[in-house]
Amino acid sequence: MPKIKTHKSTSKRFRLTGSGKLMRTRLGKSHLRRKKSKRVKAELAEMHEVSLTSQVKRIKTLAPYLDQKR
Repeated sequence: MPKIKTHKSTSKRFRLTGSGKLMRTRLGKSHLRRKKSKRVKAELAEMHEVSLTSQVKRIKTLAPYLDQKR
């Protein structure tokens, strides 16, 4: 059986926790940060759980080896 190709941008944007939760980063972290307050920048640094089951299923299809990436 051949290996399944991984969607590379998906594998870079999402992480799987030890308990199996799929975590995502927030938007707006890359540029124009001088205008943002410290509190907003701190909130952007946190990762958040992907809650919709349809999205979780789609992400796991795009990145099948995400759980092995540690």
